[in-house]
Amino acid sequence: MKNFVLLLCVLIAGARPVFAAPSDSLRVVFWNVENFFDYTDTAFSDSDTEFSSRGARRWTKRRFLKKCNVVAKLLFWEAGEGPLAHVAAFAEIENRRVLKSLLEETLLRKAGYEIVHYDSPDPRGIDVGLIYRKDALTLVHSAAVPIPGLATRDILLCQFITAAGDSLALTVNHHPSKYGGGQTQDRRDAAMECLLHISDSLDAQGWSRQLAVGDFNEDARSGVFDVLETRFRNLGENCPDGSIRFDGQWQLIDNAFVAGRFRAVGFKVLQAPFLLVRDGAHSGLKPFRTYSGPRYAGGVSDHLPVAISLKF
Repeated sequence: MKNFVLLLCVLIAGARPVFAAPSDSLRVVFWNVENFFDYTDTAFSDSDTEFSSRGARRWTKRRFLKKCNVVAKLLFWEAGEGPLAHVAAFAEIENRRVLKSLLEETLLRKAGYEIVHYDSPDPRGIDVGLIYRKDALTLVHSAAVPIPGLATRDILLCQFITAAGDSLALTVNHHPSKYGGGQTQDRRDAAMECLLHISDSLDAQGWSRQLAVGDFNEDARSGVFDVLETRFRNLGENCPDGSIRFDGQWQLIDNAFVAGRFRAVGFKVLQAPFLLVRDGAHSGLKPFRTYSGPRYAGGVSDHLPVAISLKF
């Protein structure tokens, strides 16, 4: 573990704050976009083959671009009359090409976003990644931090300087799922320990303001995040809404944690009407998925996005 902490310090070393024009607030969106594969088959994994034009899902270019456009629509919907989110972070994207298509094939092409993405060792071939507005943020350093001993999604670390010269270290997380049997809680515990080590290393380098977003695969109101709360504040702990619906019950597994001093912090689930559909098995609404079993349904994800606002 000492070697792992030293590696983190090396990854973070040299990423020191620089200064730019004034701005004292940021908005960040996180969204698990559920199996957002491109439509080509590179034979990297069974999932890559399944989600391709000739695969079992018949994941065509047309369907892929439709999903890109709805993701872009959500960012414009979230912005309302104001500016677009300064950062949009995603889980379950296949590769950089997905984010590149999102920025080049939709109205986001005029928004001035840049991409941060690294391929991870996840056996399904899904990664985390983000886009950020270069007019509001300067990327000082980025790295994919592996979770020791696990072939799963890396934790994406990005260190930014705002236009006002404030520093923010942002991590994007997609912790191991509860599905698949075995000791899955041990895997999520390992991911949380890794996140804490990243946070400790950042703090030692002077990056005290931190934001961790992601799909943590545990409800925000459960007690499993006590270990994180030694350093972070759990933003979703008192949120009344959920981001996924299972057996008619909402759960908030897409969440955010902050460390350091901010003037104000906000958190909400984005319940855009075009992301919801009637739940045929239970009363109420549920997220509108791209596929219902093997059948193409035309939605986007089984998760709703969340939005975080920060004032420095």
